Amino acid sequence: MAPFGTAINVKPVPFNSQLLPLPKDLSEEDTALYTGMVDPEWTIGSVANGGYVLALILEACIQFQSTKSHVDPLHVTAHFLRTTLTSSFTVCVRTVKTSPGFTNLSAELIQDGVVKITTHLIFGIIGRHPKDKVNLTLNPPSTYARRVPLYAHPSKAITKPMDRRWTFRPHVTWTDEPNIHTKNQPNGENRTSSSTVGGGGLEWGAWLEFKDTNEIITNPSLCFLVDMCLNSPSLLPKSERPGLTTSWFPTMVLSVEFKNKIPPPSVKYAARTVGIYSLGRFITPPQGRHDAYVEVWTAPSGIREGEEVDGWRDDQFCLAIATQMALTLPMEVNEKKGNSKL
Repeated sequence: MAPFGTAINVKPVPFNSQLLPLPKDLSEEDTALYTGMVDPEWTIGSVANGGYVLALILEACIQFQSTKSHVDPLHVTAHFLRTTLTSSFTVCVRTVKTSPGFTNLSAELIQDGVVKITTHLIFGIIGRHPKDKVNLTLNPPSTYARRVPLYAHPSKAITKPMDRRWTFRPHVTWTDEPNIHTKNQPNGENRTSSSTVGGGGLEWGAWLEFKDTNEIITNPSLCFLVDMCLNSPSLLPKSERPGLTTSWFPTMVLSVEFKNKIPPPSVKYAARTVGIYSLGRFITPPQGRHDAYVEVWTAPSGIREGEEVDGWRDDQFCLAIATQMALTLPMEVNEKKGNSKL
């Protein structure tokens, strides 16, 4: 069984321009190749989890930038073009543009000569830039700052089972947030009427923890974590989703913004636990297309560990936010795609 940190192992390989021709405006100095294996233990059904696969790409890009001035990922947008198989892959990373404050990269994940995922990334330094005239930060304890959106402290939260189709469930655990889930009920506070302005949608939240004691939260793991929310169609009460059978929710587009540096483990911050909150507002044709907005937060302790202290929310902050577009497909499609050669 492969813990997450082991499952995102990628290695640089020599560049071969005959196998992968370069655009005319790029040189081999601007491009690098990385290889690895998509771990079969980080799948949903027969298909690799989208956030896990994006973590593989980000890990390659972090290695690519490790000797350069901009080492921190700030933003990534990924388009999932085809199903990623649990087999070997190549990531091709290219420098698109470099400025004093930012570096723009493109990266593609390729299997059997076919591009499966294409991404655009922005790297920089998470922290105040030397040319910043003001230090603008909107984090707690500012009264304008958003606070961690989970109700229960992780020490008091109750764990719940994960979907049996998630092959990675031996490596992670999460909790229940009944205060959030009740908002989705037919009589919940999020229901709207003809007189409502805005509102609506479906919320979800949980504390999530990597079980392997040697794991720590990293920027690549944030790519996986932002994809660990329950999709809107599955949050609807049965009365609102007639005919919906066991489904697969493949990601089409996923964008992640890395908001703050990950703090080192301490009495205030857990090493391998985070809070996750999501909100979905729309489900529309075709193919049950729906959106998700996700936040990943620091955690004050591990699940069922430590104790709640006054003011614990003042120390927690958001690590990353994400948006995605996903589809709603029968689970049979997942099985077919996972066994396909392309």
